[in-house]
Amino acid sequence: MHIRVECYAGWQGEETPRVIVLGEAGEKRLRVLEVLDRWLAPDHRYFKLRCDDGATYLVRHDPNAGTWELVQMDASAAGGEPAGG
Repeated sequence: MHIRVECYAGWQGEETPRVIVLGEAGEKRLRVLEVLDRWLAPDHRYFKLRCDDGATYLVRHDPNAGTWELVQMDASAAGGEPAGG
């Protein structure tokens, strides 16, 4: 799922997600409370995020294309259904 991500660029220019916007019309706006993990792959950057709805999101950034993608969502900690459930 393609998403829009609003980021904060730190003093080194490294972008860190601050808000995830889901839906074509931006109907769900989630504030990032914590970056749980981040790692680099050859063509992408990954962020594991805990948002203000209590769920954990794994998002992937393609810096060459400038696109973001929702890879996984786990709502079990928030009392919802896990992704794919």
